[in-house]
Parts: sequence; C-alpha cells; structure tokens
Amino acid sequence: MSDTPEAPIVEAGPVGRLLQSQNLSVESLGRDASGVEMIKVDRDRLLAVCQTLYADGFNYLRCQAAYDSGPGQDLVSTYHLIKLSDNADRPPEVRIKVFVPRDDPRVPSVYWIWKTADWQERESYDMFGIVYEGHPNLKRILMPEDWVGWPLRKDYITPDFYELQEAY
Repeated sequence: MSDTPEAPIVEAGPVGRLLQSQNLSVESLGRDASGVEMIKVDRDRLLAVCQTLYADGFNYLRCQAAYDSGPGQDLVSTYHLIKLSDNADRPPEVRIKVFVPRDDPRVPSVYWIWKTADWQERESYDMFGIVYEGHPNLKRILMPEDWVGWPLRKDYITPDFYELQEAY
C-alpha cells in the first residue's frame, strides 16, 4: 500500500468522449466552477483537436488566454470554445488547456480556425512569451517592441528603471 494518495480518475464529459471516439488522445480535467468541461491536450494534437471541434459546431472562440503555473512550472495556453446556434439558451462550452514547458513555449496557432485568436494569441505572446507557430503577425501588442522579458511570468524580474515624463 502506498503512502501517496492516488489522483481521482476524472470521467470524460461529452466533448472528451467525442474526441476519444476520433482517436484523439486527450485528458479530462473535470469541470470548472461554472460547469464547463476542461480538457488537457498535448500541443502536438492541438490543431487536430480544434479542427474536430470546429467541424462538430464549436464555431466561436470566446477567449484564448495564458497563465503561468508558477516558477519552474509549465505555462498554459487556454481556449474557451462555444457551440453557437440560433436556438441555444445555454450553448455547449469547453475549455482546452495546453501545458508547455517554459524553456520551449511553443504552441500551434489556431488563428486559421478562429480569427478571433489573432490579438489574443499576440497578448499571450507579449505577456508570457508563448510562441504561436503559424500566426501571421506574432509581435508584441501591449509592450514596446524592444521590451526584454515576459511581464506576467511569475519569475519575471522588474527592471530597476522608471522613465519620468514631463506633464503636458
């Protein structure tokens, strides 16, 4: 008998079962506080998973965002997808999460599937340094082009300078 507790097995929800039926290897992460199904996807399978979901009717990327799991841990790129239709009071939703190592933060861009990813992927790149491969215009969007580092990473060290400007 082991002293370490085993992680509970999380059953796949309807979207996870759909992806598994298409022979796409994904891991169910359960549901968030709002009841939205969360799925972990390897970056190598992200485009296949997203194309499958788009073909199944997930036609709206509500939000693409990123976060830092902590110093020395993975960076995470998330995608909140919705299946919009004319008669849905509560449309199906799913949140895809891609965990990438901070020393190789590359993820394929989903811009070519959902154009709404354009500025959202640029912001994640600008703040966390995640490179969205295949993005047509991946450059800083909030910080100056010559800024060094990724300001929302938990291991970011703030520069010791402050530029003073004259009041107008």
